[in-house]
Parts: sequence; structure tokens; C-alpha cells
Amino acid sequence: MIVDSAIYRGGHRSEGPEDYSDALAVARREGDAFVWVGVLEPTADELDLVSEEFGLHPLAIEDAVTAHQRPKVDRYPDSLFVVLKTLAYRSDGHSVSTGELMLFLGDSYAMTIRHGSESPLAGVRAAMEEQPELLAQGPAAVLYAVADLVVDQYLEVAAALQTDLDDLEAEVFAPGGPARGLAERIYAFKRQVTAVRKCTGPLQEPLFRLASGTVPTLPEKLVPYLRDVADHLARVNEQVDALDRLLSDILNANLAQVSVQQNNDMRKISAWAALAAVPTMIAGVYGMNFEHMWELRQPWGYPAAVGLMATLCLVLHRVFKRSGWL
Repeated sequence: MIVDSAIYRGGHRSEGPEDYSDALAVARREGDAFVWVGVLEPTADELDLVSEEFGLHPLAIEDAVTAHQRPKVDRYPDSLFVVLKTLAYRSDGHSVSTGELMLFLGDSYAMTIRHGSESPLAGVRAAMEEQPELLAQGPAAVLYAVADLVVDQYLEVAAALQTDLDDLEAEVFAPGGPARGLAERIYAFKRQVTAVRKCTGPLQEPLFRLASGTVPTLPEKLVPYLRDVADHLARVNEQVDALDRLLSDILNANLAQVSVQQNNDMRKISAWAALAAVPTMIAGVYGMNFEHMWELRQPWGYPAAVGLMATLCLVLHRVFKRSGWL
């Protein structure tokens, strides 16, 4: 579904044919204009129709319909195809959701294709229309604006995850010990960081290639802007790597705490078992009913046996208490 289509002349939105194919013909005829078409979750039939008008490569069209692509930049003879992964942080569930943005850039057109609700572009178009000096650079200005938005989202998500990780770290090292189910939460958090890395990591090489100025279809004036976006992306990847390393350390610390707690529990169980074993042993000896156990016939036999049990249990209890087993 086409959500917006407009023709831009000299960086300003201009009146033109409402039909995108007619607007494209006008832009190509004038030479210094281009058409910006926004498409939301198109079907295969819709993209086939659009591809005929814009002359898009069939392999790129197949990727645009299928979605779930890795971030990449593909160059075709008449166009540039760019895939970007979008991220959004949901504060209600402390989770990360993903979307997908695709761009087709040609001589007189820029087409953005969105998959998922986490990739709004209305604000980008409005912001770029307030910067005609950038829009005057042609369709490549749309690529810069969209990439800048996506990487800014990465920075926001990385900052939110860092805050959640600080809270998680505080729980791990809380005075009362780790809470139940904390390891499962750490693993779930690690999966979110992995999902973020799958979006940010593969984009680094294509974006640095665009920022290097070696792509002939990109105006030289836009190269510094793309380089700035690439630098922000590198910072995001460093933050994500740091989050992943810290999560591994927190998980190891949590497992060590659980192991120490289990050892403490085993020591307590062993200490109480020893306390129970002493009277059991003494009672077992006197329960064998041997004929020549002379103390069994003495009036002090029973109190002596009970006293011996109590004394030994008391001594063992004090020994275990001092050693920290109880």
C-alpha cells in the first residue's frame, strides 16, 4: 500500500501528478527533480506493478516481498537496494521489537518499503522537507535520513538496555542473594542483546562502504553525513558488545552464587546429619541386647547413655557453629 508519494524540485515538495508513474516521468524529464514514494507492507502483485514503472531488479523485488533479510547494500545497474533493520524498545515489557526498512534509489526516485510497525517514516519526511539543502542532493538524501533515523533508534535501544542491565546487576548482587528465576531472566536478556546485534552488526560494513565515498551514485556532499551515521553505528556496536560481555560476567557470577549457596546448604545438611548420627550410633550399640553389657543392669546406665548423647551432640553443634556449617 502506497502511503505517500511526492515530487521534489530543488529540495522542496512541489505540486505534481498524483499518480507516481506520471510523477516519475515528470521528474525524469526535468532532470533536477525526484519522486519519493513510501510503501507499507506491499504484496507481491503491488510490487510487481511498481517494479514495472520504476524498472526495479527482480532479485531486489523478491527480497522486498519476502522481507526478513539481513542488513545489506546491493548495487544494480540502474538502482541501489538497501535493507535496514529497525529496533524499538517496549518499556512496558522491557523487550525489544524489530521491523524492516528497504530502500530503492534510482536516477529520479527514492522508494521506501516498510515491514512492521516499528519503522515510522512520516517524521523523517517532515524533517527532511525542512532541510531543502539536503533534499536538493537527490534520492541519496532519503537514504541518509532513513539511515540516520534507524541508527538513532539503535542508540536509544542500547541506552534502555543498559539501564535494564544495571537493574539486573543490582539484583544479582543484592544482600539477600539472587532471586529465584534470575538465571532465566539473564538468558532472556541475552537473547534480546543477540537480536539487537543481528540488526546492528551486519549493517556496519555496508554503511562504512557507503560512507567511504566509493559508491558513484551518492553525491560527495552527503558522504560526511553518512560518515557521521557510520560513526554512530560503530558506537552502538561497541555498546552492544559491552552489554554482551557484561551479561556473560553477570551470568557467571549468578551461577557462582548459586553454587556457593548449594555448598552452604550441603554443609548444613551434613552437619545436621552428623548430629543425628551420633545418638543413632549410641542407641544402636545399646539396642543390640548383648548379654554381657553390664551397664545395662546398672541404675545409672540409661541416664549415662542419654547424657553421652546430649554431650556429644552439644560438642558437635559448637564445632559446626564455629566452623560456619550451621
